[in-house]
Amino acid sequence: MDELKKWRRDLHQIPELGLKEYQTAQYLRHELEKMGYQWESVVETGTYVYIDYGCPSTIAFRSDIDALPIEEHNQVDFVSRHPGYMHACGHDGHMSALLGLAKRLKESTYAFRYNILLLFQPAEESPGAAKLVVESGIFEKYHVKTIFGMHLMPQIPEGYIACKSGPLMAMCGEMDVAIQGRGAHAGLPQDGVDSIMIAHHAYMQYQTMISRHISPFAPVVFNIGQIQGGTARNSIATQTQMHGTLRCYDEALFHQITNEIQAIHDGLMKTYDCQIEWSCPPMYPPVINHPELYLQWKELAAQTRFIELQEPLMLAEDFAFYQKALPGIFFFLGTGCDEYQSGLHTETFNFHEEVLQVAVDLYEQIAMHIKGV
Repeated sequence: MDELKKWRRDLHQIPELGLKEYQTAQYLRHELEKMGYQWESVVETGTYVYIDYGCPSTIAFRSDIDALPIEEHNQVDFVSRHPGYMHACGHDGHMSALLGLAKRLKESTYAFRYNILLLFQPAEESPGAAKLVVESGIFEKYHVKTIFGMHLMPQIPEGYIACKSGPLMAMCGEMDVAIQGRGAHAGLPQDGVDSIMIAHHAYMQYQTMISRHISPFAPVVFNIGQIQGGTARNSIATQTQMHGTLRCYDEALFHQITNEIQAIHDGLMKTYDCQIEWSCPPMYPPVINHPELYLQWKELAAQTRFIELQEPLMLAEDFAFYQKALPGIFFFLGTGCDEYQSGLHTETFNFHEEVLQVAVDLYEQIAMHIKGV
């Protein structure tokens, strides 16, 4: 426990953004070397350790390592030393738990049925480097058959493991829309094309599309969080921009919705003689836990304090790229308690390091007893 706490607090003080985690990588590699491991790099700032037990195939455990551009407001003696950056999503805890598993494995005399790959992955928040790790070929190189990952979650009671079979987290895309109208004096509206008015029509048609074209049994979140248009109160706005997010659990549905958005824009351009440029590229696929593997994993997790979730979350995770390549399980470790109630991605997110012991114990049980698919 002392080592878990030290690792977490050391890492918490050196947060770095995705693909720039040089100090973080140096720290992780030093700690792994102290345990007697030889590490390899992947996607530059990523690090992995392959533990060869002489088995024909391998299981992988993954931790993300990047931080967020958030100024920390916690009053603790291990506060971020990098102004404007913070481990506000618990990745410092994820790394510490995986280091804890590495230490357990080094000390273990158990006859494992799989080789083990410990993966410290960069850039989960952006741009989703799990995809780059898959493309690196290390899963084929080491015959990886399954992968497991964990995320701290303040919405779940402290020390509980929570998960579900099938969809767990959403596919997401970030939408940007630029509407080009024609400026004019507000007293001569007939001379202009009002981009703010067109944005209003677009916004209402987006909502109608979701409520009337999409099955109510197909969960979708389509949110416009920013609208910016116009330069003066007495002018017709030449340009208006909108920015939002689209999330669902079905890739085909995601593409259906983006096709309908294009149809909405085509109609508005024809009706109002404007131009609309937009994009909503899919970022991360949905996180979908493998049903057969989940049943095996659940038997191990049920030995802890376990909650089987009834509904998935509309959050997104690049762990989904691993699950497109091979069967995998992603689960949550609760940190919710009276002392720490701030959510993920907030400037006061914090947790008790004692919960990390739960993750290390479950990781070890998986390594020892999972049968694979």
